[in-house]
Amino acid sequence: MKAHNLVEMVHRTVEKFPHNIALSHKVNGAYRGITYQSFWEKIKDVAAALVKLGIEPQDKVAILSENNPDWPVCDIAIMSIGAISVPIHSTLPADQVSFIAKNADCKLIFAQNEQQSKKLHQSLSHTIITLSPVKNVLSLDDIIDLGKQHPLTDWESRWQMIGRDDIATIIHTSGTTGIPKGAMLTHGNILSNIEGVQFWVLEAKSTDILLSHLPLSHVFERMAGQFMPLYVGASIAYAESIETVQQNLLEVKPTVLVSVPLLFEKVYAQAQKKIDAGTPLRRKIFDWAIKVGMKRYQFYSTHSFDEIFRMGELPRNIRRSWKLANKLVYQKVKKELGGRLRGLISGGGALNPEIAKFFWAVDLPVLEGYGLTETSPVICVNPMSRSKVGTVGKPLPNLDIQIGQDGEVMVKGPSVMKGYYHDEEATKKQFQDGWFLTGDIGTIDEDGYLKIIDRKKRMLILTTGKNVAPQPIENAINQSIYIQNSVLIGHNQKFVLAIVTLSYEYLIPWAQKEGMYGERELLLKQRKIQSLLKTEVQRYTAKFAHHEQPKKLIIIDKEWSVEEGELTPSLKVRLPEIEKKYKAIIDRTYQEENVEENGAVSFSLNDIERGKGS
Repeated sequence: MKAHNLVEMVHRTVEKFPHNIALSHKVNGAYRGITYQSFWEKIKDVAAALVKLGIEPQDKVAILSENNPDWPVCDIAIMSIGAISVPIHSTLPADQVSFIAKNADCKLIFAQNEQQSKKLHQSLSHTIITLSPVKNVLSLDDIIDLGKQHPLTDWESRWQMIGRDDIATIIHTSGTTGIPKGAMLTHGNILSNIEGVQFWVLEAKSTDILLSHLPLSHVFERMAGQFMPLYVGASIAYAESIETVQQNLLEVKPTVLVSVPLLFEKVYAQAQKKIDAGTPLRRKIFDWAIKVGMKRYQFYSTHSFDEIFRMGELPRNIRRSWKLANKLVYQKVKKELGGRLRGLISGGGALNPEIAKFFWAVDLPVLEGYGLTETSPVICVNPMSRSKVGTVGKPLPNLDIQIGQDGEVMVKGPSVMKGYYHDEEATKKQFQDGWFLTGDIGTIDEDGYLKIIDRKKRMLILTTGKNVAPQPIENAINQSIYIQNSVLIGHNQKFVLAIVTLSYEYLIPWAQKEGMYGERELLLKQRKIQSLLKTEVQRYTAKFAHHEQPKKLIIIDKEWSVEEGELTPSLKVRLPEIEKKYKAIIDRTYQEENVEENGAVSFSLNDIERGKGS
């Protein structure tokens, strides 16, 4: 029998696996965990305290914090008394934090520390509780004590009354193209998504360990990195920060890793760097091993489970080569990620197919999926058997999708949101005849796999009449180890140009090897640097049509960040902000040959060959 709500889901797991480690984080240099039973007791105490503080069913309570074990405690406690949890990205600036808190009518806010609590506008009517002690402010320890002193005798009956149609959380969209909107997701929305994913993809197990490093305020991590493991009794370990993920992988040794393309791109780049620095023999062995791995992937992707079962194993010629390649190459790559991973799940953006093939080739199955905040979030995902690189997989078994006349992906099913909070007009615009409009352009192939082309609003229409989908081209450019982010510009222009930021961890050693030193801004003016980047962009975009290839390049000397507004908390590029911030150099680049302006350099991709580079 299915759970009626998320709290009941967790309770079932607690009863089944009371002594399993539920949550762990680093304390004094070592990871320490708490059991599911202890986790449940903390939830109960926090829930009792919230009621004592006047929180009632349907009240909104925000969580403004980085990932840590207190996050799910507060999240489940809020829901258990019929209140609504409102996550807020900890990296957002004060004005956006206050906007979300006000937009969602938050009555109480859990803030991680004093720094986060100061982001909240004083005029807002709310109570602040900090997760870590702050002078003269209620802390989580204080309210746990309060809950112990005033236990809820009817707590169990309270959460048992919550139904699938009741709102569990309001999650605000990332705002890549405008003001964030609060998507109202019910208990049933999230539960149906968990049930659909568990049926279709990498079946989660109670013995699994996950490393949580994406923001829990984002729907992807909340579902796949929190609710999914809590559903099966798995263990969640929290990374110290995004910068320490590599080290934490070695310490935690997770069995499943949920992440975004950016992390997989970094792992790929590190592997490529090591191979490039190796001897010719090592490079030859590595290339051979990748070819063997791809033969194995192609065999599994073109045969059904029944066919493979009847054969019993891989064909002999592949099997022998694979065993040797596994010993010489694959195990070494997997060791860099902890050594125990049985699968990777990629979401939150498009994964470059070449990078996906690399992971499959080294025996690290990467399952790419697709979804939105408004769909709780997963719409499609590649199944473990017959995964198809270059697609986002098949729809979950409890969802329907169709492609509209204009190519837009439309979805219908139990995980689609109830609507936007306090915004009926926006809600109406998002639906057509009962179908949710995703805003993405896509196609479905003959096997039922969905391929996303790009955001509907991002399609570039050139003055020549040609259309360009930026996303695949940007993904290709990002494959270069020297480029961190890229954005394609060109709507209503004769040609497209690319704006890139750089991976200085790879670029600076290269420049020093070439005898170039100095500040970043000065490095960008060096013709050798420009020539390198020109070659990289042309190399990775060569497979695209001529009109899709960038004709000019703008190099930015600073990294984009969430704090400065160029990236969303889920690390997607905010196009309107980029176009606004770099409008002057974009305009001048379209008018002139070469431009230098405020830490940015632009040039035609043909200039270097003609000796016109700066």
